[in-house]
Amino acid sequence: MILRSFRRSPKNDSIVALYGAIVAQARLPTFYVEFGVPDTVEGRFDLIVLHLVLVLRRLGAAGDRGGDFGQRLFDAFCRDLDGNLREMGVGDLAVPKRMRRFGEAFYGRQAAYLAALAADDPLAFENALARNILQSEGIDRRAARLARYARAAACQLDVQDDADLFGGITDFPDPEAFADARA
Repeated sequence: MILRSFRRSPKNDSIVALYGAIVAQARLPTFYVEFGVPDTVEGRFDLIVLHLVLVLRRLGAAGDRGGDFGQRLFDAFCRDLDGNLREMGVGDLAVPKRMRRFGEAFYGRQAAYLAALAADDPLAFENALARNILQSEGIDRRAARLARYARAAACQLDVQDDADLFGGITDFPDPEAFADARA
């Protein structure tokens, strides 16, 4: 009985694969070099959050199964954050406080991104990304490019087959296609 919790299940493999795809996409150098996302712990966190929010948004459209899968994906994100904090040397007593701050940051960004994506004003999403990821205010060409990429990612996720997502497979657009400096 006790060993059951240590066995890998296909569901867990799918969560690991999907979360791994989110992290791999968020770590692409294009975001840091071409889009100007700060190559810091905070900048990497913000890009993971952006991609996670987009995937969770899509999973939410898949009904109860998508909601359950999304919760397990979010749990994997939290475990990863916890592990990274400990790896960086954050003490056991400080980890819960830092995790609470990360949780507040995640939920705040999620609310801002989802509201901005649903807004009639396309600048709302650019402003949310500029404020949260690029730490800038006002008109920002980098935020415009990042918003175009994120909207394309959301559209691509919207048409992705449920079976692929539940199988841990996702396909994000290439950010290079949105990195044109003239945009």
